[in-house]
Amino acid sequence: MSINVRGLFLCMKYEIQQMLSQGSGAIVNNSSTVGLFGFPGTSPYVASKHAVMGLTRSAALDYAKQGIRINAVNPGLIATDMVDRILEPLGITVDSFASTVPMGRVGQAEEIAQAVIFLCSDAASYITGQPLAIDGGYTVS
Repeated sequence: MSINVRGLFLCMKYEIQQMLSQGSGAIVNNSSTVGLFGFPGTSPYVASKHAVMGLTRSAALDYAKQGIRINAVNPGLIATDMVDRILEPLGITVDSFASTVPMGRVGQAEEIAQAVIFLCSDAASYITGQPLAIDGGYTVS
């Protein structure tokens, strides 16, 4: 909660101050697919990522007219050390979890980075307050 919620809140506080002074900006917060639904055995993490989505959506409404867009990426199963640490105590391997993803594979950090670049670009100028699930179709299955 300290990092995922309070840290994000404080970052946004100062990002928004700067963006208000410059007249516009784009913020992309890092949530998770579990910020869109629940997942067993990870209640504190899930709660923190739901809080990220609440902050993202509320701040997007607060600052839309000032030219500040605020969205979030919601990564699913991405090849990271953190995923290994979360799944291991649950007795789930990355490969077995990947078999539940419609695309049948683990995502890569570069795929998340590309989505962030898009959301910060002018190509996303009419998008605010939205979660972008980057999860190989997991949330729609």
